Amino acid sequence: MTRNTTLPLSRTKNTPSAADRRRFMQMAIDLSEQTLDAGKGGPFGAIIVRGTRIAGSSGNCVFKHNDPTAHAEIMAIRDACENLGTNDLTGCDIYSSGEPCPMCMAAIYWARIDTVYFCNTEKEALEYGFIDKVILEELRKAPENRKIKSRKITNPGGLAIFKKAKAMGIAHAVGK
Repeated sequence: MTRNTTLPLSRTKNTPSAADRRRFMQMAIDLSEQTLDAGKGGPFGAIIVRGTRIAGSSGNCVFKHNDPTAHAEIMAIRDACENLGTNDLTGCDIYSSGEPCPMCMAAIYWARIDTVYFCNTEKEALEYGFIDKVILEELRKAPENRKIKSRKITNPGGLAIFKKAKAMGIAHAVGK
């Protein structure tokens, strides 16, 4: 993972050139191969960039951490947030060796990343046994029709916590 404490915190960014974008994508692909070869996780890598400076990076670490959420994009987001000292990655772009799965795409929205660049598509991933597309199809079903069932249990305390968070300004709207 990248540790760069000299990154400016400003939201302005230098626009990367086409050559920069190709270089960042190659770095993500290189990370995916390093991760696979080291047995840390699946063949995925991600680089988060603000302008032309790397803010965070990671390969997939699912096997290394025994954590099914340790996808390259999630780990790169964590790295960038730590390096930049914020959970708001507005002004940053992510370069991923594969089209982000539903979980990673949700995290990208939560982090407010500006643009996603990817190499391999969701369809190509499915051809090689990665089931992101199948998960997405499951999520589109009504909760009661999914393989993993979801059931609502009503408790007035649940909404009270939401109200308290909103009053504290903690609610986080997706979008800009």
